Amino acid sequence: MKSSPRKFELTADILLRAYSIGVFPMAESSDAKELFWVEPHERGVMPLDRLIVSRSLAKAVRSERFRVVADRDFRGVMRACAERDKTWINDEIVRLYSELFDAGHAHSIEVYQDGELVGGLYGVALQAAFFGESMFHRVRDASKVALVHLFARLRTGGFRLLDTQFLTEHLASLGAVGISREAFRLRLAQALESEANFAAWPVGKAMSGVEALACAQKFGMEVANPA
Repeated sequence: MKSSPRKFELTADILLRAYSIGVFPMAESSDAKELFWVEPHERGVMPLDRLIVSRSLAKAVRSERFRVVADRDFRGVMRACAERDKTWINDEIVRLYSELFDAGHAHSIEVYQDGELVGGLYGVALQAAFFGESMFHRVRDASKVALVHLFARLRTGGFRLLDTQFLTEHLASLGAVGISREAFRLRLAQALESEANFAAWPVGKAMSGVEALACAQKFGMEVANPA
């Protein structure tokens, strides 16, 4: 479900208020001048007690070919997420979420290979809820590696809800499920009653793949056999 394009100036504070009731903005395209509000009838969520990781992905996470950090290049991650034929990320989305990042309410996970940004994701943190916005990859498995690291950081920081907005086949393969709008609102309300800390694992400190997998397994990671 989406609203008509907004007719007022959207601020970072209004954006946070919208997230607190389960609503988020999108643009029709990168060139669009207007944003519209979205609240899906079926909401995608990633249970934080169940992450499905294939053996090949676990191997990629453990490998030393990736270096994974947080909040080093938030805007670079946003720009990379928008580099596709069809995107809902326009200049105003970049501006607004950059303001949230500067205020400590948005975060990124970045995956580097040989010093180059090859994958990552970003989202919004509000109390014990994390709202995943978008992810990208330039090499195989890089976005999935970022998600495993996000899972580990969120569990370390005491988060209770990981919102993926929509349920895709890709996310479902990693354990995401679809729930009703009403069920999501209930989970969101519960998460907003708790405190969490994205920086419980210091954002300036890289998390190794071994550490990420150990944390994920501690809190409910399932290693699946390859298809």
